[in-house]
Amino acid sequence: MRIIQFGRRAVCALLTLVSTSLYVQTASAQIININPVSATGSTNLQPAHLAIDNNGSTRWESNHGVSPSALTLDLGQPYALNQVVILWEAANAASYEILGSNNNSTWTQLSLRTGGTFGNRTDTVPLAGTYRYLRMNALTRSAGNNWGYSIFEMDVFGTLPAASSVAASSVATGNCNLGCVTTLNSTTLRATVTQADIVDIHYRINNGAQQNVRMNVAGGVWTYDIPNLNASSVVSINFTIIRSGAGQDTAWQNYSVNTVASSSRSSVAPSSTPRSSVAPSSTPRSSVAPSSTPRSSVAPSSSSRSSTPVTPSSSSVASLGNIVPLYNSSTVLEGAIQFDRGDALVTRIADRGRDRHAKEDQFQAYDHFLSFYWEHRTATIEIVDYVAKGGNTVRMNVVSQFKLNDTEAENRWFYRGVGTVAEYHDNGTMNVINDLNYYKERSYNAREGRNIQIGDKLEFEMSQFLDHSVPHGRSAYYGTTYLYIVGEGLVPWDVTGSFGTLGGRKDSVKIPEKAWLGGKTTLPYNHSNEPDNHFIQMATNLGSINGQPFVLGRRVHHASFIDGSHDEHVADNGTFPDTVGKAGPRYVNDRCAGCHVRNGRAAPAPVGQPLEKWVFKVADINSNPHPNLGRALQPKSTGGAASEGQVSIAFWTEANGLRKPNYQFSGVTPARFSARVAPQLVGMGLLEAIPETTILAKEDINDANGDGISGRANRIADPATGQTRLGRFGYKAGATSVKHQVAAAFNSDMGVMTSLMPNPDCGSAQTNCGSSGSELSDTHLNNLVKYISTLGVRPQRNLNDAAVQRGETQFASIGCVGCHTPSVVTSQFHPLGELRSQTIKPYTDLLLHDMGADMADNLGEGQASGAEWRTAPLWGLGLSACVTGGVTNAGQGAQVCTPVHSYLHDGRARTIEEAILWHGGEGQVSKNAYQSLSASQKQDVLRFLESL
Repeated sequence: MRIIQFGRRAVCALLTLVSTSLYVQTASAQIININPVSATGSTNLQPAHLAIDNNGSTRWESNHGVSPSALTLDLGQPYALNQVVILWEAANAASYEILGSNNNSTWTQLSLRTGGTFGNRTDTVPLAGTYRYLRMNALTRSAGNNWGYSIFEMDVFGTLPAASSVAASSVATGNCNLGCVTTLNSTTLRATVTQADIVDIHYRINNGAQQNVRMNVAGGVWTYDIPNLNASSVVSINFTIIRSGAGQDTAWQNYSVNTVASSSRSSVAPSSTPRSSVAPSSTPRSSVAPSSTPRSSVAPSSSSRSSTPVTPSSSSVASLGNIVPLYNSSTVLEGAIQFDRGDALVTRIADRGRDRHAKEDQFQAYDHFLSFYWEHRTATIEIVDYVAKGGNTVRMNVVSQFKLNDTEAENRWFYRGVGTVAEYHDNGTMNVINDLNYYKERSYNAREGRNIQIGDKLEFEMSQFLDHSVPHGRSAYYGTTYLYIVGEGLVPWDVTGSFGTLGGRKDSVKIPEKAWLGGKTTLPYNHSNEPDNHFIQMATNLGSINGQPFVLGRRVHHASFIDGSHDEHVADNGTFPDTVGKAGPRYVNDRCAGCHVRNGRAAPAPVGQPLEKWVFKVADINSNPHPNLGRALQPKSTGGAASEGQVSIAFWTEANGLRKPNYQFSGVTPARFSARVAPQLVGMGLLEAIPETTILAKEDINDANGDGISGRANRIADPATGQTRLGRFGYKAGATSVKHQVAAAFNSDMGVMTSLMPNPDCGSAQTNCGSSGSELSDTHLNNLVKYISTLGVRPQRNLNDAAVQRGETQFASIGCVGCHTPSVVTSQFHPLGELRSQTIKPYTDLLLHDMGADMADNLGEGQASGAEWRTAPLWGLGLSACVTGGVTNAGQGAQVCTPVHSYLHDGRARTIEEAILWHGGEGQVSKNAYQSLSASQKQDVLRFLESL
């Protein structure tokens, strides 16, 4: 049993478990709590998937005052239904009906409920019939319900139809478009997919290492056999299916060999551990006393609703202790990027001007930013997809920052790509409402020669050809290339095809969601041949209200706080008056981009040269601020202030193929210091959005589970409120939020005071440190925070490379995922819609770990010791060398990557393998396991890491 913690109108509802059995057998069929593959609300103030997330503190909520309102579950395949249990919040229905369907269009009423009263309650509704789709259709609100309809959880119970005949007949008739799994014999399962171009199967046996395999094809049918199973084996399976260039990942399902089935060709039933792992009880949930046993008293298998199978730990709901969360249910939220309006699926995004087209690799001129990019050169796009809700058109509403050219305000739809890689079927200018408002609406798919349908690929590119009266910069610009799947939304894309084929060369295809490292912020693969610009891009789902803040924040990032110059297109971009004369009197660098070049990580300078892209945290022998240096060494100065001295690498100490820097200080040598290269910036907003409870659930300070890993969170005082927050940013997790990290960098790295950190870094024996008080407006600070928070993350590459697949398995098997947590879900309460409720793959637990004496310095931070370091995120790892090193100084189209490899906190590791070999302390066991691998297995691990 569990106590369910409810939301704003908090009460408890209780689930009765069957005490004598985890499931019941009826005619050899297990009644299970079915794991739906999706949930859809007719309207959504809070997302529909929260009603099937196994979390009693989250809920689906309809728009207020709208009746009827429906919540529809797709069970993934037909089930013989037994009952549905609905955990209502106080805002519930007085009357509602339960409907069933097998095509999501023709519905049968299974039950009608009336007489419901206001307040939290649990309804158990008996059902009969075999259906794939189940709908709760709320007809009237209960008396006192002045809102809408709200459901914490909607649990559906049932069995596969008798003799598991549905999937068996699907195999026989070839109708396994989303995959069928059958029992071939007593030890073998056979997976089958029909009508597909490419199919990969992903599976785990008993929650072991994940296997990723290209299935075998014969006669258009894809099959793969999983042998050597026994009656207790639980096999978790999902498929990546590509059809007509569009990729789809199916939901994870659990299977076991069905030894009691009457036919060896019958489909196997999912194992008895999906979702809550228990059969329903006829006892209402509120009729028994609470138990300390959580709902998932048997650990859910990999059929839980994450993109990869996981087994939650027993501490999945962690105590916050004295930590105050950054965000909670009272946080003011920006609007959703995509939402169901009832009559249409609506998506609202921002676009920016571009030099060339996304798929033109010969120009190398798509991903960079042009002069005056912050002025008149963003636009908002609202996609109103009526087809998704049964209508027949898709409309795009566009709002520009400046009047578009009357004859060139194009919005090109449906990729063609026969003559060029920027060729579309449906061209022409948009309809003009006024100087800043435009639209395009179509019911016809010009590529397919028919009406637009759900699932259609709508690649589009809007041209921001400005009116020639624009005051600065040129007027002709292209826009971003997006791939919109009708009925689904925006997706990151790859390319396929060649000249002369349908869709032409570089036809867009959805990247499988397994590769979406940054959730829906994930970018497309780069096809413009710009290897140095991976980390400077707008998130794919950048919201319409954040296009201008993004580019305005970027201007702050690239501006000098000495002379106001911009470090790109210097002559064109001129001076930013708001930043002139702000740096100092002591500082490390005069602009953010001076250390974070192209938003990548810095690297060691040659021996004897100043480390100008580094920060040295300093202290006296007692770890207090140094009397002559303060908390950070600032080598540059203005206004007559004395420099605190330069730092350089005196020499490298090398042993066993590994090198370690030795430093020399031109001024005062501090008793304690910590040397740190500038880190890359992508993904920081997503890391901020991870719930504190998710991070703390991994904390194991005393190594209670005996795995040798005792990660712990850093607990840091919020500079604004003084409250204890969870540390997330910096090499020792010393900053609590993106804003805290940015303000701290302004303060100590640039000598710029902000409202968050208004006092200069000044040692007790120092003078001429500058005055206190904010020097940078909150508007500029907040824009920069938004810019950094909404940078897009490149997807994982080479998914189908066998070495990468083997390497991922090895990475897990040698224990690296003990700290480099592959996947987490961000908070529903983060204020930015781009970052909320995203499944991301940062490969970090954000905890501190003792990495041993060889990695230690002699200065701690917060509660972190000198030997403790925050687990580094791994997204972007394989791209960082080209971002750090840049490209050759050659003409357009001839630039090539000049990689500079720099890993770990001080750049000592020259390869990813060296970084692995520096792991000691809590990482020692995994390092030893890596060293025990064969040479080919090591290469597989490295190929996997390079794919991130």
